Amino acid sequence: MTSTQAQHTRRAVLQAAIDANAHCHDADLDLFFRGDREHHTTWQARRTEALRLCAGCPARAACEELALRDGDGRAGQDDMVRGGRTGLELADARDAQAVRLAAAVDADLDTEGRRLDRLTADLRVAATADTDRTVKGRRVPPAQVQDQQNTRVRELADEVRQIRTARRARAGWEVAA
Repeated sequence: MTSTQAQHTRRAVLQAAIDANAHCHDADLDLFFRGDREHHTTWQARRTEALRLCAGCPARAACEELALRDGDGRAGQDDMVRGGRTGLELADARDAQAVRLAAAVDADLDTEGRRLDRLTADLRVAATADTDRTVKGRRVPPAQVQDQQNTRVRELADEVRQIRTARRARAGWEVAA
């Protein structure tokens, strides 16, 4: 996943990418966080090791994006590594990308948008489903299956259309240009 893809991806997809691909799953998570009263030189060595582990991780971009959305890292405190960045770097990046991150967090909270995504996927599956069916060993006439499939596609398409129309109206797009 590239950093551009990660920036435009919703929270659940980012977390799934991290869960499936992160190199740190088998690592001791204490490696990524500075201990209370830990000496600076000890932390520097562990931080370097954590950054090295992150550098080759296929989930790095997703982890960094999720860290930015979660508000990880604080200015003036070098106490963590996440997504291949130190806490200081995360704080700087979060400040530099504040507007984009606010929009991303809003999108993460958009349950209507997630529902629209699910409905669109269901619609695609329903529209392309095979009409050859058997019930208790008997072949169901394709016309009957097709009628059921068409009804389901119409229901899903209507629901998608209603949500999109409502979203467009709220955004001020109720009148086409």
